[in-house]
Amino acid sequence: MDYMISEGYPLAAQKFSLEANIQPRVDIESIQERVEIRNAIYGGDIQTAIEKINELSPQIFDQDSSLHFALLRLQLVELIRSCTSTPNADITPALTFATTHLAPRAPTNPEFLDDLERTMALLIFPPDNIAPPYAALLDPNLRKDVAKRVNEAILLSQGERTRAKLLELVKARAWAERKAREAKKELPDRIDLGLDPEHDRRDRREDSVMQGNGEMDSVVT
Repeated sequence: MDYMISEGYPLAAQKFSLEANIQPRVDIESIQERVEIRNAIYGGDIQTAIEKINELSPQIFDQDSSLHFALLRLQLVELIRSCTSTPNADITPALTFATTHLAPRAPTNPEFLDDLERTMALLIFPPDNIAPPYAALLDPNLRKDVAKRVNEAILLSQGERTRAKLLELVKARAWAERKAREAKKELPDRIDLGLDPEHDRRDRREDSVMQGNGEMDSVVT
């Protein structure tokens, strides 16, 4: 349940709560609002995402100027993507947006200034020949990274955990295993998480056969 809430799966959380007969600790509707914001960012509709964030938690941008700038920079990236999608396209909308919304904020933080300069460099390169360091700005992963930051900021503003306990446990377990292997402790080559018992039993049977400890099928000659 904790994972479904923090990662934004309202239908799954609702179904789980009904089947387990437990009361969700947050309103399912609030999860859906975060999902709509996430989907807007994934789809490149950053203006809609910003408006929805302001409606849901208007204090977020006042408390996190870095996140606000990241969203505005992403909005500029989307404008540049649109402006440069056709030959001889008008780049005025992108220039106007950068001048109005990003340029006044850039001098307040060296990272903001660097991000703005790198983003504006996209206008220099032809769309089909962008240098690798700048091409990353047009990668869909940038949308995912910003969406993740937004989701965590909203959860924090609502007094919720920004990460599910399950993820923390998995990371802690991975860290402990890595440290044990670095210390040359005796460990199996693979340690199952135990989340899928049937899969784990099948893997153990396969490992047993590979090591000559299980029964092999008879060979027909």
